[in-house]
Amino acid sequence: MKITAPLAEAETPLPRAAARLRVWLAESGAEGPAAPRLPLAFDSFLYLRPAHQALQPAAGVVLSAYLEDPAAGRTVAQLHLALDAVPGRAQSPAQAPFGGVQLAAGVSVADLHGLLEAVEAALVQRGIREVALRGYPFAYDPSGAAVLAETLRQRRYRVVLAEQNYHLDPARPYEAGLHPSERRRLHKCQRAGLHFEQEPPFLLPAAYAFIQACRQERGQALSLPLERVQELFQQFPREHFLFSVRQPDGGWAALTIAIRVSEQVLYNFYPASPLRCNSLSPVVLLNEGLHAFAKASDIRVLDLGTSTLDTGPNASLLRFKRHLGGVAGLRLSWRNF
Repeated sequence: MKITAPLAEAETPLPRAAARLRVWLAESGAEGPAAPRLPLAFDSFLYLRPAHQALQPAAGVVLSAYLEDPAAGRTVAQLHLALDAVPGRAQSPAQAPFGGVQLAAGVSVADLHGLLEAVEAALVQRGIREVALRGYPFAYDPSGAAVLAETLRQRRYRVVLAEQNYHLDPARPYEAGLHPSERRRLHKCQRAGLHFEQEPPFLLPAAYAFIQACRQERGQALSLPLERVQELFQQFPREHFLFSVRQPDGGWAALTIAIRVSEQVLYNFYPASPLRCNSLSPVVLLNEGLHAFAKASDIRVLDLGTSTLDTGPNASLLRFKRHLGGVAGLRLSWRNF
């Protein structure tokens, strides 16, 4: 492997079936993680963009790996690994819902082996032998997720966490997927005069306080402080949204922060409703509004997330997502040790 720059940039040609491709590796520098040299052949997930990687506070030094197709003039795979988050371990993500490898359509298992071989060799040169990856939900890109899972299996990575992830299909009518009990709750909300709104970002501090209070009532904590959420809204205004269900008097009955992870995926990130509204279940109406927003925006997947507690699956939340018409899928995390 030839080192071509002080930031440990390296270019590696691949053998055998993947010979048409090459790997470019680069460590982050003063301006943050390295951007791809060639345009991406796919729509990058938000969390895998260098600009988002730079905001992940646990990252430290980031090793970016890009699989390039010189003939096509495109980058066909990307991986970003935080080298300092845990001593002796490279992990993806540093601090985000997921990391892992994102692939263009047509990238094969053999191609991906070439990328990972180059990455692992570069890590060994840095004294790092442990790798931890948290993948995206299979619903985001079923074929790419399957190629990644098979390649990691062949490389003897082991699955350390398999989670159920639920999503809604905006192409399917919302009410058609609802369990009868949730359909009754939706109609009850409508009769009570509750309505869905998109809120302006300047209400974020008040909305965060509302969401935090709702979570505390249920013995749950938020994963990000307000300052971090505000930074994400400021840096990625087109990808972050604030949606609510309001009562007839204007008060909030439910709120969520939604994130457009890609052109095809909207993630319902921080849904919350106070215990006083349990009899109405305004989150059902909140999801109806998100479903309509996703459909109008040509979004293919409305991600409801996983339902995993420290003690295991959250059975009641899983049941609720199924009752919303949620489609179950996999989300895997791997380690090579």
